[in-house]
Amino acid sequence: MEKRVFLAIFLSFVVLGLYQLLFAPPPLTPPAGPVEAGAPATAAQAPGATPPTPTIQQAAPSGATPLIGDAVARDIVVETEAIRAVFNTKGATLRSWQLKHYRERDGTPLELVPSLGSGFDYPFTLATSDATLSATLAAALFKPSAESLSLGTATGTISFQYSDAAGLNARKTFVFQPDGKPYIVNVEAAIDVQGTSLPVTLKFGPALHIGNDVGGPTHLPATALISRSGKVDRLSASALASEPRFEGQPKFVGVDEQYFLVATLPGSQAIKADFQPITVPGTDPAATPRTFIAYSVGTPGPGAASLAWFIGPKEFDILRAVDGEFVRAIDFGMFAWLVVPMLQGLKWLYGYIGNYGWSIVVLTILINLVLFPLRHRSMVSMRKMQSLQPEIKAIQDRYAKYKLTDPERQKMNTEMMALYKQKGVNPASGCVPMLLTMPILFAFYAMLQVAIELRGAPFFGWIHDLSLQDPTYIWPLLMGGTMFWQQKLMPASTDPTQAKILMLMPIVFTVSFLWFPSGLVIYWLTSNLMAIAQQYLTNRIIGAPTVARVVRTSGPPKPNRTGAGQAGKP
Repeated sequence: MEKRVFLAIFLSFVVLGLYQLLFAPPPLTPPAGPVEAGAPATAAQAPGATPPTPTIQQAAPSGATPLIGDAVARDIVVETEAIRAVFNTKGATLRSWQLKHYRERDGTPLELVPSLGSGFDYPFTLATSDATLSATLAAALFKPSAESLSLGTATGTISFQYSDAAGLNARKTFVFQPDGKPYIVNVEAAIDVQGTSLPVTLKFGPALHIGNDVGGPTHLPATALISRSGKVDRLSASALASEPRFEGQPKFVGVDEQYFLVATLPGSQAIKADFQPITVPGTDPAATPRTFIAYSVGTPGPGAASLAWFIGPKEFDILRAVDGEFVRAIDFGMFAWLVVPMLQGLKWLYGYIGNYGWSIVVLTILINLVLFPLRHRSMVSMRKMQSLQPEIKAIQDRYAKYKLTDPERQKMNTEMMALYKQKGVNPASGCVPMLLTMPILFAFYAMLQVAIELRGAPFFGWIHDLSLQDPTYIWPLLMGGTMFWQQKLMPASTDPTQAKILMLMPIVFTVSFLWFPSGLVIYWLTSNLMAIAQQYLTNRIIGAPTVARVVRTSGPPKPNRTGAGQAGKP
């Protein structure tokens, strides 16, 4: 039974690794015809490059004479301690949102607004139920209430207003850092024509720019999020083809990727949200196209919209400060109840150690110390089962000639259970403690996959980012070596086929972990070393393992080389 547990673990990780490598969501082709977000761009920004802040100089649009507006399109910069936002008076839209405390892989501030060229809606593009008015608003030059804002940690407000001779009036107000939340911006928008209010929709456009975070077998692609009925639905780009629209009162809706998130928090308002996948080719013809998800949020009926938007990192404490339910935006998987305290423990250790790599090592050691009694019991039980292998093999051989459906075959199980009872061995006592450790294993994997704290966190030497693979492959090879060492210490299987499969486990795991985040490899290596040390300690406590000898109970007798077996020879 113990061998079956190890095989289950082995197959679980093989499936996990193959899924990550072979079944990444394929890029979608944009729908035929004009796209609501605009025509597809001809090129995407090169991975890793921070888009330059555009400075547009363009005359006011033709049509009704503007009464309130700007003379030319220009940039309005808002800076806080955490973000640098750039708006443009054309459409009063967001052109750049940089996170000062998070970096691209090249060291520049992280940009979350994709630079996809013309034809796509920029974040906070204003629209309504009338397509002609929506086009007018997208091209209108709004008048800003300030030339720039430098807020530090204070709350600040900037407004954009447009009015023309045809009676079209529009206003957008952005409130930064309400209640000390640095990645929240409250957006109020209203549209009316000659005093009659119209429905309001705010388009965010394609989300999110993730620089050269793209790629790798463990990277999570962009997904649409809808929090409803106490749970979060995560819709891939392909799933949005059948479920592109939502109406109701969700806790939040938005788009996320592995480490970052843009989400709308409507509060008690009813909203309608539309999602649309958009595939954009890279600048390099050989590059894999990138799929973004554009989304928009609006009011179901006429009237102003007042919505909070989060544009920032999926860091647990930051999301919890916004709303207790908002932490569900982080996909911790089915073991979230275990992942959260583990993540908090990792961050607590980091507060003392100052290095997330060593914090992973210490946390792994502490977890293994907690698991020590369970593992010890499992190892002792496996040792007892190993000592019984000759007798078990003898029983199995006696009944090998019977088919599985033969009633005589049932006597084999009766004899084996009698043997277990006689020797005081519980065949399940070896695997049950090991199965209890499985949630911790998968919880640690889930934590390291989505914890933004590890993004860009160095260890030592050549490991400069624990969320990326080891470029030298040294750590995965060391991990594979410890797995082989650990495998040699385990009780040997009497089944040759099973023994060969078990010896292949270190090879398969090593190949799988070559592209896994180095933080996960460090955890696994440390855990292997702890298991090896415990195996040696157990051997010292209960003695060296006995060598299993298979007792022959059937088959032709061996020839007697000194007696009758030689009688016929001259």
